[in-house]
Amino acid sequence: MANFSEVNALLRSAVRVFGVEEILLLGSISGSPPMLEIGHAPGNALFGKYEIGRLLGCGAFAKVYHGRNLRTGLSVAVKVINKKKLPSLTMMSNVKREISIMSRLNHPYIVKLYEVLATKTKIYVVMEFVKGGELFAKVAKGRFTEDLSRKYFQQLISAVGYCHSRGIFHRDLKPENLLLDENGNLKVSDFGLSA
Repeated sequence: MANFSEVNALLRSAVRVFGVEEILLLGSISGSPPMLEIGHAPGNALFGKYEIGRLLGCGAFAKVYHGRNLRTGLSVAVKVINKKKLPSLTMMSNVKREISIMSRLNHPYIVKLYEVLATKTKIYVVMEFVKGGELFAKVAKGRFTEDLSRKYFQQLISAVGYCHSRGIFHRDLKPENLLLDENGNLKVSDFGLSA
């Protein structure tokens, strides 16, 4: 049986011969073993698994798109990180840490990580799609009732307490990183600065 480096060498040869641009390493957070797959053509479904839709937001190194799981129909958010735009190895370490931390979290008030897909140039982080948008947008519209404020605060404390009980510290809690689902419940997102 060939070892991993021999398989990669064979796949690189196939790329040169057949003109396919990228080799992908796919691995599900659910624990299924990674598998190798040929890259997707522009305009097709991402890895044959997700239809990518509208842009939801962008930052310095990543863009977040609305997506849909082609098998289940589930709406997802797909964070696309361009490896070439990461200014240093430290930033790549931060991305790896964020993925590692999110993969260990399972709480009703924390955005769920479903899967991570990667190519030579990009990392695709597939997460729960939170339909209600940022708490920041709701704050900008005006004051909350005391009951609504209490609800959000209790949900935030529940999520933060859960993280802290596992030795995880978000370090970037702000209204832009607090999302609201379709039922008006809070979801903590963006673990990019967490430790």
